Amino acid sequence: MKGVILAGGMGSRLDPMTRVTNKHLLPVYDKPMIYYPIECLVNAGITDIMVVTGGNKAGDFLELLGDGRELGVSGLHYTYQKGAGGIAHALGLTKEFVDGDKIVVILGDNIIEKNIRKPVADFFTQRKGAKILLKEVPDPQRFGVADVDDDGKVLSIVEKPSQPKSNLAVVGIYMFDNQIFDIISTLKPSDRGELEITDVNNTYIDQGTMTADILDGWWTDAGTIESWNRANRLIEKTGANNE
Repeated sequence: MKGVILAGGMGSRLDPMTRVTNKHLLPVYDKPMIYYPIECLVNAGITDIMVVTGGNKAGDFLELLGDGRELGVSGLHYTYQKGAGGIAHALGLTKEFVDGDKIVVILGDNIIEKNIRKPVADFFTQRKGAKILLKEVPDPQRFGVADVDDDGKVLSIVEKPSQPKSNLAVVGIYMFDNQIFDIISTLKPSDRGELEITDVNNTYIDQGTMTADILDGWWTDAGTIESWNRANRLIEKTGANNE
């Protein structure tokens, strides 16, 4: 399997810090933010990784990461997303890199306490389809919320529902078979003018091939001042991407 880290965007919610660099290069406790998703993939045995970046500071990734070998990456690749085309559009840029393999996708500002080795191993043996990771939250109305049956099959995902069917939020870690690129080619831009990852997930759900696992340990993003501060506190207290 191959890994994809989505690290584009303008980082406007972290302004003014992001006026001088991409938000994924900001420090979170004692490391640049981008280190955490890289380490998450490497700890799961995925060392062939593509970083999708954008904006005016994309070259800073190469200066920081180089070929990735210091972080245990066997092959580190880069591609560039112009503008804000959405998560699904960014994934579409990785088709040649993926080259028929399954992929594990992580949003570059997502940080987890534990590792994802077991769900990745389970997905490796899953014959086809996709897998998402979920986390119980006290305020599911703020997130995409999954309804899951007893066999782990996802029945629906509803974005920011007023009456959630569960308290299981969809975190920013996704696993897809190579069908994803055919799905992306059929998508139409949403009202935001972007190709939405929710539309990709709903296609797999309609096919009955979307499964889910519950993420172990804590999870946070670091894309706002509040969540960036929370990530720093959590990592100081417990660490992240532990073995």
